[in-house]
Amino acid sequence: MPRQSVGTTHSTAFKSLSTVIGKGIHHAAHLSIRNPIEMVVAVLLLVSFGYFTLYNVHRTSDIFSGTRTRLYPATAMYIPTTTTSNEFQLVHPDHSHTKEPTTPIPKNALKLYLKQITVSDAERGVQNVDTLSTILHFQKTVENNILVPEQEQQQQTSVTNVQFSYQKGLCYKNVGGTCFVQSPLALWENDEHLLKADKDIPLTMQQANLDGMDTITVSYVVNATGAMRRALASQWAQKLENLPPATDIVSHAYRNEGENLLAWLLIIGRNVIFRIKELMDMADNVDILVILGGYMMMITTFVSLFFNMRRMGSRYTLATAVFLNGLFSFILAVLTVHALGVQPSPVVLAEAIPFLVVTIGFERPYKLTKRVLEYSKETPLTRQDVRETILRAIDSVALPIARDCVIEIIVLTLGAKSTIAGLKEFCFLSAILLAFDILFLFTWYTSILALKLELTRIREMNGSTSSSNNKKKVTQPSNMSFIRRTVVKALSDNQNALPRDIQKSDAPLIGRLKLLMIVAFVAMHLFEFCTAFQSGPQVDLTQPHVAHVLNSILQQHRASSNPLPLVVEVFPPLLFHVRSPNQGVMPESITRHLEALTEIYTVFIQHPVISQWLTLGLIVSLFLNTYLFNVAKQAKQDTQQQQQQQQATSSPVVTIQKKPIAPNVSLENVRPVDECMTLIKTPEQLNNEEIIALVQAGKMAPYALEKILGDFERAVSVRRALISRASYTQTLEHSLLPLENYHYDKVLGACCENVIGYMPIPLGVAGPMNIDGIDTHIPMATTEGCLVASTARGCKAINAGGGATTIVTADAMTRGPCLSFPNIIQAGECKRWVEQDGEEIITEAFNSTSRFARLRKLKVALAGRLVFIRFCTTTGDAMGMNMISKGCEKALSVLAEHFPEMQIISLSGNYCTDKKPAAINWIEGRGKSVVSEAVIPGAIVEKVLKTTVTAICELNVNKNLIGSAMAGSVGGFNAHAANILTAIYLAAGQDPAQNVESSNCMTLMTAVNQGQDLHISCTMPSIEVGTVGGGTTLPPQQAVLDMLGVRGPHPTCPGDNSRRLARIICASVMAGELSLCAALAAGHLVKAHMAHNRSAPPQVGSCIKS
Repeated sequence: MPRQSVGTTHSTAFKSLSTVIGKGIHHAAHLSIRNPIEMVVAVLLLVSFGYFTLYNVHRTSDIFSGTRTRLYPATAMYIPTTTTSNEFQLVHPDHSHTKEPTTPIPKNALKLYLKQITVSDAERGVQNVDTLSTILHFQKTVENNILVPEQEQQQQTSVTNVQFSYQKGLCYKNVGGTCFVQSPLALWENDEHLLKADKDIPLTMQQANLDGMDTITVSYVVNATGAMRRALASQWAQKLENLPPATDIVSHAYRNEGENLLAWLLIIGRNVIFRIKELMDMADNVDILVILGGYMMMITTFVSLFFNMRRMGSRYTLATAVFLNGLFSFILAVLTVHALGVQPSPVVLAEAIPFLVVTIGFERPYKLTKRVLEYSKETPLTRQDVRETILRAIDSVALPIARDCVIEIIVLTLGAKSTIAGLKEFCFLSAILLAFDILFLFTWYTSILALKLELTRIREMNGSTSSSNNKKKVTQPSNMSFIRRTVVKALSDNQNALPRDIQKSDAPLIGRLKLLMIVAFVAMHLFEFCTAFQSGPQVDLTQPHVAHVLNSILQQHRASSNPLPLVVEVFPPLLFHVRSPNQGVMPESITRHLEALTEIYTVFIQHPVISQWLTLGLIVSLFLNTYLFNVAKQAKQDTQQQQQQQQATSSPVVTIQKKPIAPNVSLENVRPVDECMTLIKTPEQLNNEEIIALVQAGKMAPYALEKILGDFERAVSVRRALISRASYTQTLEHSLLPLENYHYDKVLGACCENVIGYMPIPLGVAGPMNIDGIDTHIPMATTEGCLVASTARGCKAINAGGGATTIVTADAMTRGPCLSFPNIIQAGECKRWVEQDGEEIITEAFNSTSRFARLRKLKVALAGRLVFIRFCTTTGDAMGMNMISKGCEKALSVLAEHFPEMQIISLSGNYCTDKKPAAINWIEGRGKSVVSEAVIPGAIVEKVLKTTVTAICELNVNKNLIGSAMAGSVGGFNAHAANILTAIYLAAGQDPAQNVESSNCMTLMTAVNQGQDLHISCTMPSIEVGTVGGGTTLPPQQAVLDMLGVRGPHPTCPGDNSRRLARIICASVMAGELSLCAALAAGHLVKAHMAHNRSAPPQVGSCIKS
């Protein structure tokens, strides 16, 4: 049993996780499909800025510059205890092809970075005083103004409010405590005054054996011992490499900034070719064959992608979109790993990308595309909702695609934990790339699919779809060998590339084969089966200026008597050049600001790639919008023509008797009123403007338009125009108030007069709630946010306790006429007679007016010579006000026969009392008197309602009882009974004005079962409802009553439907009371309403979380 329980738990957790992933993919795809153009533009912008960021980060790479060779850092090591203690020893890289023995680097070694800056001046040379002065300023900037870490990075580290520069904390210090800097400018003690005072700079440099130099090299040594110093040193070196153009000194990385796209691509192509040649010169033949094979397989994969998409009906669009999907993922993945501090080597990328493309391939977009196209062919595309078709396809393939992607990410993540150089960076990059790939698959690529299908649907609507698309392909018999078809499927990512009889059997094999290739690639690096490409040529440590600096460092180390080994990593020099002097007519103070203003233009518009992207994007956007506008307009015209033809050939079905407007009547020329009067008996010959003119002239009553015109909707439209033109604002005629497609025939003479439209109200549902053993959904028409959600939470808590129980204690609608007598003697005699001798006579007269109305009780009260008689009657399933009024008139006529001097002041003397707060309704009851109760376990109170039994009971007493008593409330001993009752009244066709007395409610809460559980009850003595007549005759309200099972009169027991409706209302009020009181006790109310009742965007979910 325990094993089964654990297995069940894991299975449930897996299903829950799968559900969450599926819903996430569904929502992302739904958003992309609804806004495809916006999604495409957003992704293009994101990728463009990602590319620009990467370009700025790596623009100092020699791949983008004009250099043909690339130097890699070289490491020199000095160990005092060895026999070679008098000189540095060259440390060869791991897996080097050299046969020289390599001494391992001690862990306690002092680690230094040697950074060199080489500055040239092609016009004036480096022996010019202005050039040397410029270099001196640049040297001071490098030493003092390059600060690390960045301000935002300080908040993530233990270093706060401290920034380091080369002179402040980063440099390797000499024995004297000064920072190590080796520069020819030391000849003048790095002093500009001494430099400018020197009258013969070439002679000074010749005496120092520096004559004949065409560049100035400044060497900096950074202390990189320890993790923190190494991180700071790397940041400082990176900022130095990416130093933006200064006023006088410019990096060689910005030298090609203004070149066009062709020249830029030629430079990159040339440099890539030279890098490949360098790597091949150093690699083994086996390595070259392995990588060459990988690139051939990658090219084959790309070619098969275009062939497969073309086979499915897309020539270039979908294949290009899939390719861009992978390219975009790669760009953002590289940017992400760079932001996370991982720097994959270009060599590692060069050898690994082919295997990644082949093993991962394009199976996921192909599978999605195939499923979408299959679903789109189930029915004619012109009768489909493209969005629903794509969502169905995505829901069917989302989980398998996500599962395979997660497995591949897990394998790559395991590889990322390796300590082997290069493998860790590659696996980490690949895992991030896969994540972006699946993200763009269900956003960017889904948007492309939506646009593709929508354009196809529009073309089919216009009749331009080629008939060749409907031809089926002939399946060839299977005669392929196992190895051949395995290779074809592995490279093609297309199941249709094979015959159908072997697709099913080989489908699992291909997935395993691709996964095996990823695992093999990782294992190849883990166990060093082959060396792959290695680093290229390193910095030559025997060069005079490098050897001189290393010798100086070694002398300083020996002089410090430091016994630790010394390791110096020598980086290739960073190339800078002096900018040409300004010879323009404008002063430099003005040109500097102009250059700053045009920097954005230089970077974005003149960039060789971004400028092409912007131009291409504008052309595509213009073409796409023009095309969509034209085809949509044409499709709309075709649809209208088809509808007109169908209407001309088919006879209309008339559901309401209307008098149609004659087609020969002009709607533009309004005839005079006198001429229109001759046609008033045939209003179908008059247009609306002529009807309006007749009403305005007083020839036609506006309230009788329905009867005169015979067309209810037309009557409403005419009346609406009349009211609008006579009003102050004149906005009603063309407002958003709905008018068409309403049941005005049900309204006329029953619900409303002078109708000008209808007012839609949102209809929500709470529950279901178990009410007297029946699960019942609670319909609520309201515009108050949180009301339905709060009631639903109360229903959930009540259901957990077994449901709600209700009883009807009384059923009696009342009417209280006011009678007047000459004196109090006759008034008193009337009271005595009605209560004693005349009760049966009055009852008989009353009951004779209806087969449902039955008088149950008479209550008589005197006020001077006025007599008030309160008739209490049952009215079946009707609310009964009209029924009881008719009975009262009959009863009062009989009463007048016994008291001739009696006068009827009013049929309703406010002794009823109807639609007004009154204590008599609270005490005596009116309509249905209902009590509901429920017991909620204490655990449910804490889990669902987020409070305790003690807290909610205390709140109910203090708020609903004591607080209402302090306010002098009558029947208001509740939290918000009127909220729930009125919402149900509006939904079920009840009279909303009767919520005044119907909302009388006393909510009681007590702790039961030794204080562990909560007992709640609601007593409502005057619920006035009916399921017959009034608003219950309207079809929407009848639909709600149908849902509750109480529509119309009860077939066997009159009154049961209305009493059942009253029970539902009372139980629903109890649910709302429970939830609101719990929210108040827990302090959730203000927070929920602030989140859901303001103008913020709507949020999905419950207001008060359960």
